[in-house]
Amino acid sequence: MKLKILDSTLRDGEQTPGVAFTPEQKLEIAKALDELGVDIIEAGSPATSEGERKAIRMISGEGLNAEICAFCRCLRQDVDLALQCEVNSIHLVIPTSDVHLRARLQKTREQAKEMALEALDYALKHGLVVEFSAEDATRSDRRFLFELLKEGLKAGAHRVCICDTVGVLTPQKCYDLFSAATKELRAPIAAHCHNDFGMATANTLAAIRAGASEAHVTINGLGERAGNASLEEVVLALEELEGVRTGINLDKIYQVSKLVEKYSKVPVQPHKPIVGDNAFAHESGIHVHGILADPSTYEPFRPETVGRERKLIFGKHTGSHAVEEQLLRWGMKPSKDQVKRILSELKKLGDLGKVVTDSELRAIAAEVMGHPLPEAVKLEELTVVTGNKITPTASARLKFKERELVSSGVGVGPVDAAMNAIGRVLEEVTNIQLLEYHVDAISGGTDAVVDVIVKLTDGKRIVTARGVSGDIIMASVRALLDGVNTLLS
Repeated sequence: MKLKILDSTLRDGEQTPGVAFTPEQKLEIAKALDELGVDIIEAGSPATSEGERKAIRMISGEGLNAEICAFCRCLRQDVDLALQCEVNSIHLVIPTSDVHLRARLQKTREQAKEMALEALDYALKHGLVVEFSAEDATRSDRRFLFELLKEGLKAGAHRVCICDTVGVLTPQKCYDLFSAATKELRAPIAAHCHNDFGMATANTLAAIRAGASEAHVTINGLGERAGNASLEEVVLALEELEGVRTGINLDKIYQVSKLVEKYSKVPVQPHKPIVGDNAFAHESGIHVHGILADPSTYEPFRPETVGRERKLIFGKHTGSHAVEEQLLRWGMKPSKDQVKRILSELKKLGDLGKVVTDSELRAIAAEVMGHPLPEAVKLEELTVVTGNKITPTASARLKFKERELVSSGVGVGPVDAAMNAIGRVLEEVTNIQLLEYHVDAISGGTDAVVDVIVKLTDGKRIVTARGVSGDIIMASVRALLDGVNTLLS
């Protein structure tokens, strides 16, 4: 039986505190998930709002390859709303633990069973594919859990789902539960695992090993509280460690992760497996030496597998091999003595607690090697106007080689306006885009010196650059232009 991947980013993932996607964003994410190759897209819960129903209808009408699924409580009105959204299937959920039955539904086990089977029958009569799901199954009486799921299958449910709603399973307990479920039910079973104790990925793998044929996941592990099992972690572990083919287009994982990060506004922590900034970043001299000799020394799989690139980080742990390799990538050919001097300067900065950006490394190397870096883009003039009841507006005049370029922009604040103005100028001569912006105050007080770090890309390469100033606007602009010049040169 083929393993199916159900992605719940648009439903359970959107239940992350503070996350709300517009219908248009949901459609864009759904199309990206379809290109990624997921089997089932849980597009949302129709009972939530009219905007939610609009989004689900848009996704259902897009003609995607994936099965489009809607989350429904065991209520006839929920099923009716799902039918209005023209979905292929519903994820029909009933709580099965005594604590949920008592506190939430205020029903006995028999009443809950009757309620669930009535909704199931109604959905099936209206032609829906039904995944019959037990909420808080892992804290339920096992005899009642299996009895209810069996009756659901007997009534015609196409598949069932066991939910570890509050993430209390361990991998061994999960394996035991799904082994027993596989023997008892003899039907397709899905695993829906939450990450409250950090074991959602491990539990999902254990469930599959025990016979589950479907995994519920979200991009970046989004979800309520500590989140859900992460698609990227589950899929890569299955593909690379278990030898299970998932049908997922692995090289698209990173771009989908960044899309969801952008719209959810939930930053991916740097050390997150697979998609975090540090997942393929190396600073330690010993590690970099090994990586350059053979990537498998310190990487379990190649970054290109998931659409990423290896990155060398520069600081006090950096070794000479990393410096030489990076400079060679940039077309700079330092001597061994120059590499030692460059490395010495890097370590001095590292000892001060600084992470050295790409533009700073290039500047240090250029100074040591006696080759001043050319400035392809120079700021000639910048004017920013802001104030009460005034839309922040900026105008910028830049020199690109021998051309003079002028543009203006508005923003939510003066920094945003200045960056937009310069960005519009750069659009005329480059395809460079700002990926990330980060600011820290170095000193205290209203006259604090700020440190701005930006991450830029030209579509092929990614570089970091820094700007430091008592003026946050100028610090931001310097960082942006340093990064641009690093890419252009």
